[in-house]
Amino acid sequence: MQRLRVRYAKRGRLRFTSHRDFSRAFERAIVRAGVPMAYSSGFNPHPRISYAGASPTGAASEAEYLEVGLARTTEPVEVLRALDAALPPGLDVLEVVESRGGSLSDLLEASVWRSTVPDLPPETASAAVHGFLAADEVLVERMTKKGLRTFDCRAAVVSLSAAAGTVGDRECAILDMVLRHGTPTVRPDDVLAGLRTMAGLEATVAPFHERLAQGPLDAENGTVGDPLVLNRDTA
Repeated sequence: MQRLRVRYAKRGRLRFTSHRDFSRAFERAIVRAGVPMAYSSGFNPHPRISYAGASPTGAASEAEYLEVGLARTTEPVEVLRALDAALPPGLDVLEVVESRGGSLSDLLEASVWRSTVPDLPPETASAAVHGFLAADEVLVERMTKKGLRTFDCRAAVVSLSAAAGTVGDRECAILDMVLRHGTPTVRPDDVLAGLRTMAGLEATVAPFHERLAQGPLDAENGTVGDPLVLNRDTA
């Protein structure tokens, strides 16, 4: 069985697609594209697809990943073209490479995020970021399937900075952050909740979150690498 690793994007209104909705759309695209999908054995066979590091519903992303198993060897570029044509605009296949083994999930150690926050003045954001980074712990709350949970979001933040931007004709804050993956997964909304608490602010406008990259973390430099680079170089 050939295994291919796929990087895809969620853009525009399609960022509101849930993980379950995307998985259904992708499986249908596999059929429409005529990709020779491999299936599990047993009474109720399932396509051999494994998803890794899916972004939260509502967040745009340029770096979503999955791995598929094919029943026969196929050129990755052919699979890319066929799948991208079969998926709706906004769910865009960016790269397909052949897997050289190992776990894709293990390579996704951190993410690079950019958050545009319309109701957060840049000066306030900068002061809150300074206080956030100086803190040993920043507790936030999130509603989970098991109820309201309190956890420390500071430990997951590898780097965080604030800059001034605009939304239309209004000034806003733009936050760039590198977040280490862990349990629970710390999201940009959690970091923003911590910043608002430190600045004494209430959210009035929904922020726009975009994942720019995810992959192996270089802890020394605080950068995130490309999880497909080994596969690409040896293909």
